Amino acid sequence: MSRMRSKTIHPLWLRCCHWVNAIAIAGMMFSGWRIYNASPLFGFSFPAEITLGGWLGGALQWHFAMMWVLVINATVYISLGIISGHFKRKFFPLSLRELFHDLQQALRGKLQHADLSHYNMVQKLAYGGVILLGIGLVLSGLVLWKSVQFSLLRELLGGYEAARYIHFFCMSAMALFVVIHLLMVLLVPRTLLAMLRGR
Repeated sequence: MSRMRSKTIHPLWLRCCHWVNAIAIAGMMFSGWRIYNASPLFGFSFPAEITLGGWLGGALQWHFAMMWVLVINATVYISLGIISGHFKRKFFPLSLRELFHDLQQALRGKLQHADLSHYNMVQKLAYGGVILLGIGLVLSGLVLWKSVQFSLLRELLGGYEAARYIHFFCMSAMALFVVIHLLMVLLVPRTLLAMLRGR
């Protein structure tokens, strides 16, 4: 039993990347909402109290600062994830049959989290999807940031306005993931302890 409790679930590099990502994503999200408010895509704005930057210029500075933190940290995370074999161990193999089973269990509130070192298929799908969302945010963000310099990328994404919508919907999906992630932490609090202590 003591061996089971002392088993390393999350190595130090992964925990550091996780918490840096959490800060960077929060900073980008809150500042991004302030930037969105300056030129809304839809008929609503985000309450100023939950935005970051105070004004458009300040929000842009926060957004760009957090962007570099996120990109550097994500590069470290993905590189170490591949080199260490973490991605291979955690995300593979994939099984469509197991995914349907785990989704049904999740919808019934019966999805098990007995072994925190093992990702179920819902977790594999969610965490893999977040990486893809991050790529979508970076690519569309590059177009919004330097539209002329990334003209080819802009055209591939369907133009500047299309990139704005892609950026918004990727951000919305990321925000939904964060909400679900926090709810799961509340339901299974030992996952938070594992991410803090590694064991």
